[in-house]
Amino acid sequence: MPPKNRRRRNASAMKMLGAQIGALRRAAGLAQRQLADRLVVDEETVASIEQGRRPLKEDLAVALERILDARGVLVAALENMPEVDLFPRWAEEYMDLEREAIALSWYDNQVLPGVLQTDRYAHAVFSNDVPTLSEDEIALRVSARMERQEILHRKEPPAISFVISEVTLLDRLGGDEVYYEQLRRLREWADLPGVTIQFMPVGRDFHAGLAGPFTLIETPDHQRLAYTEAPRSSQIIADPDEVAHLEHRYAMLRSQALNPQESKGLLDRLLGEQ
Repeated sequence: MPPKNRRRRNASAMKMLGAQIGALRRAAGLAQRQLADRLVVDEETVASIEQGRRPLKEDLAVALERILDARGVLVAALENMPEVDLFPRWAEEYMDLEREAIALSWYDNQVLPGVLQTDRYAHAVFSNDVPTLSEDEIALRVSARMERQEILHRKEPPAISFVISEVTLLDRLGGDEVYYEQLRRLREWADLPGVTIQFMPVGRDFHAGLAGPFTLIETPDHQRLAYTEAPRSSQIIADPDEVAHLEHRYAMLRSQALNPQESKGLLDRLLGEQ
């Protein structure tokens, strides 16, 4: 089953709790790697929690209480942490899955997937939101979107595949400077190990993605899930038959799209127009 919905934690409170865990760890004479071994997690998880970048889960809080002899302080802090509504609960649930996935496959046909966006492109996307967001709200959402890109640079990143409509390369959100910066970033990411980017050309006489964008997720315990999103709502799909249906659709999309090398060539041609 997908993870339970969790509240979006206040970023400042997360950093403070992480600093407290770091202080308790050092007082116990443990390095991050040693604590990670006792928790049976990777060292990066401990580092992310201490830096306030990753929410502390309840089961880890209980384990930390025991290992660091925190006397209930961490669990109490977690239970009373202030909440902010930066994203809807359903979006938070998906981002939890995305953060821990071992494989991710995206199909997008309106804007570039969030984990591929530059900060200025993301700003342009959020600036087009209706009703209009304040600059503070946009800045918070851009920052959170940039944090999601951590998955591309993990020591053991997930296998990641994208099929993206060429239509997304026709819009110039944010203007020419933002557009070409985004193209250059896409070209760089297309060469990352484990990352595959393919573009679906316009003008196809058959298209398997007309029903809209979706994401396929494989969890660390090899559960296969899917995620679909619509304005102000979303759905995490766990039913094996429904997930298999979308997996077949994604396989068809990959066969219809330009192959990875052709897709790099498309980006090179567009960048040559500068």
